[in-house]
Amino acid sequence: MEAILKLNSFINSIVWGPWMCAFLVGTGVYLTFLLGFPQIRYFALSFKYALSKSARKGQGAEGTISPFAALATALASTVGSGNIAGVATAIHLGGPGAMFWMWVSAVFGMATKMVEVTLATRFREKDELGNWRGGTMYVLKAATGQKWLAWLFALFAGLASFGIGNMAQANSAAGAVNLGFNVPPLYTAIALAVVTGLVIIGGLKSIANVTTILIPLMCLFYIIGGVVLFATHIAQMPAAFKAVFYYAFHDPMALPGAIAGWSVRQALIKGVARGIFSNEAGLGSAPMVHCTAITDHPVRQGTMGIFEVFLDTIVICTITGMSIIATGTLTGYPELSGAQLTLTAFKTLWGETGIIFLAISLALFAYSTVLGWYWYGETGMTYVFGLKVIPVYKFLWIVCIILGGWGGSQFLHNIWDLADTLNGLMAIPNLIALWWVSGEVRRLVRDFDAKRSRGELV
Repeated sequence: MEAILKLNSFINSIVWGPWMCAFLVGTGVYLTFLLGFPQIRYFALSFKYALSKSARKGQGAEGTISPFAALATALASTVGSGNIAGVATAIHLGGPGAMFWMWVSAVFGMATKMVEVTLATRFREKDELGNWRGGTMYVLKAATGQKWLAWLFALFAGLASFGIGNMAQANSAAGAVNLGFNVPPLYTAIALAVVTGLVIIGGLKSIANVTTILIPLMCLFYIIGGVVLFATHIAQMPAAFKAVFYYAFHDPMALPGAIAGWSVRQALIKGVARGIFSNEAGLGSAPMVHCTAITDHPVRQGTMGIFEVFLDTIVICTITGMSIIATGTLTGYPELSGAQLTLTAFKTLWGETGIIFLAISLALFAYSTVLGWYWYGETGMTYVFGLKVIPVYKFLWIVCIILGGWGGSQFLHNIWDLADTLNGLMAIPNLIALWWVSGEVRRLVRDFDAKRSRGELV
């Protein structure tokens, strides 16, 4: 086991290292210029469409769930414990400047996510049960003919789902409930397994029915809490934002209370890596559910990807990061990291109530990720093994929730490291697909623009 963990550590240092992060962001930069800054041109449209009545019904004749339901299910997986613990870890290791680089990765990630979703919708297929399936594996198979690469992506997605989308999230939820309400982790794990099983037994439509209600309420709950914290620390906000921008380019060790190891390089690497990890732009996960939307044009659903990244990183992650910086928690409690930093920030505002607020937020974020990632894992596994694997996969998913919620910290640490690597490995075939089929994306975007200008599409 030790040899496996050492090998995993080596691979992880590559897939989440500087060169891979540069490849991920560089792809976003390339697609931004290729498509004429779609994250700016379609920004207002993405909001308009995401919040429209038509998004709740769908436009077109083909698809499984509504565009909004697809967006909500995708957000269920991206808005997870990483938005609380992951962001805190990034600025703990890289200083305030990490927040700036997180924003940069999100800006270009909007273009990447839009293209991923567009391609997945363009090359989706209907399975034997009548459900639409899509994602990087289908793009690679249909557009490039690289079936072996498609198989690898599907395998990585299926295996990674058990760690990042299941056990790690179950452990976060159990820990949060224990922290806020003193409930033993095993009890929470069993309850989480039951409520998850009741949802996933009905497949994608059942998952979508839950996420369309859960995600808006969950995000609104956290946003309101963040706004209240910002309002009560309004005098500290200008200095906090100044620190984010200044120490993204200047030595953060000059900041009073700086923690050993802070540097511009660390800020850049940790900020970009955590930003990508949070919004999943470039990893190829979210397109597997976006492509099931009832839509009349692939690019229309692609614009939902812009909205998804914006809400996840520019809104949710910013609330976490700026709360830690503005309240002085980052430099005042150098011994803390991860969710403990965020917890302390909210505790300065509401005391014990702040602990309960964060516990509820973390538990909901983790649970939503368990639901969203179930579909990604099922999609990957059915591509590799066929539809016959679905009952087995559902059973294993429930079992792993209990193991994850009940497991010790070292067990979960090892699981997280392995799944983190697999998650990063997903990005390699996905980025290959984005570059390989970028010409088709440009054609689709031009077609979408032309049809909108002629009034054929609203």
